[in-house]
Amino acid sequence: MSNQQSSFKASLGLFDGTMIVAGSMIGSGIFIVSADITRHTGSAGWLIAVWLLTGFMTLTAALSYGELSGMFPKAGGQYVYLKEAYNPLVGFLYGWSFFAVIQTATIAAVGVAFSKFLAYLVPELGNSYFLFDAGIVNVYSGQLVAIFIICLLTYINSKGVKEGKFIQTLFTTTKLLALFGLIVFGFLLVKESFWSQNWQTGFTGMQDFGTTDKAGQLQPTTWSPISGSVLMGAIAAAMVGSIFSSDAWNNVTFIAGEMKNPKRNIGMSLFLGTLIVTIIYVSVNLMYLNALPINELAFAKDDRPAVDASLKIFGNSGTYIIALLIMISTFGCNNGLILAGARVYYTMAKDGLFFKQVGELNKFSVPQVALWLQCIIASIWSLSGKYGQLLDMISFVVVLFYILTIIGIFILRKKRPDAERPYKAFGYPILPILYILMGTAFCLLLIIYKPQFTWPGLLIVLLGVPLYYLAISANKKQS
Repeated sequence: MSNQQSSFKASLGLFDGTMIVAGSMIGSGIFIVSADITRHTGSAGWLIAVWLLTGFMTLTAALSYGELSGMFPKAGGQYVYLKEAYNPLVGFLYGWSFFAVIQTATIAAVGVAFSKFLAYLVPELGNSYFLFDAGIVNVYSGQLVAIFIICLLTYINSKGVKEGKFIQTLFTTTKLLALFGLIVFGFLLVKESFWSQNWQTGFTGMQDFGTTDKAGQLQPTTWSPISGSVLMGAIAAAMVGSIFSSDAWNNVTFIAGEMKNPKRNIGMSLFLGTLIVTIIYVSVNLMYLNALPINELAFAKDDRPAVDASLKIFGNSGTYIIALLIMISTFGCNNGLILAGARVYYTMAKDGLFFKQVGELNKFSVPQVALWLQCIIASIWSLSGKYGQLLDMISFVVVLFYILTIIGIFILRKKRPDAERPYKAFGYPILPILYILMGTAFCLLLIIYKPQFTWPGLLIVLLGVPLYYLAISANKKQS
């Protein structure tokens, strides 16, 4: 096995880490989910508040993770933190959920989003272009495009981290500049501004899910005022979309083994990347409020407010401009997800909790088997068409694991008071406690008002318990 390498090569710097954080976060969500958030909350104030709340939670979590990344600067990130703070079972439950749904279904969703917007340019490659009945599922050309993109990026990343780094830097820089341009033009080029009109809604909670016409398009009926616990439930449901759009910020922790000076650069990458994306996300939504009346924002065609806003800014060519921007965005996003995700399964395999071959590096010092296994599962989700529902269900679980990880900071300070901490959680203990309280409130409100978003995700996690003991049993037999 002379072609195999025994360890990762440290070839990523602070800029590369920041590009992985920002690039993995910005996919297709920011161009789509604001319609659903507006339908849930019904006002300009609450739309922006939902994005600010999500941004604050993300930044707080990222700053807290800086301490853990400094303590454990090795591949595996959050899986390692949970294992060290609690026990191997808790770490495995995260790793299993990550492999089964969190990362793989996200890769599938982002890949299908790419094909959805490619269909604006080439309709035959879209998700509504039926190809054949495969018995279990109907296959559409858009699904095959998504699988092709996933396979292509997996192949590129199997050839070494430098290749993946180049794609990440190129596509993340391009989409950040394009988004900045869209924000600026959204204020300068629109013929009619709806800014004053939209802000008259202030922070009045309104809700209207509308009716569906014959074409399956949502149409507004009458907005109804909401307040108190119903408003809190609506905000929690709305945040499912913003949290999905802001997730994957922790992907840089998975590649700590390939970062130069990881004790410093992981924490800095987390802070800089999440700050940049939070500013951009809030700014994009402010642009929506300038370019579109609130009804059009809430009931945008096919839930794509970015397309409607772009038409107001650039005229008929707006659709193609947004389609290209989203294709660039989703391509770069999937590269970051694919690059980072495989390192978690690699570390699990090293701990004897995954297939042994997954814990091996190829001659380019990357976990090739882990990459291709991830590719297979993501491709299956792409064909299933169920990734959207899965991601709704898993948002609850994702936040639950973030809460557990941040509680882990308190546990580790007690368990290992003398451990080296080159970076300490900013605002400790107030900010971490604030995140725990906000995250817990989000999860409880989802349990009460949107139970369909919670119990399926929990079932997926709990399925990992028997799998963990099977893995332990198999390890004992081998030894």
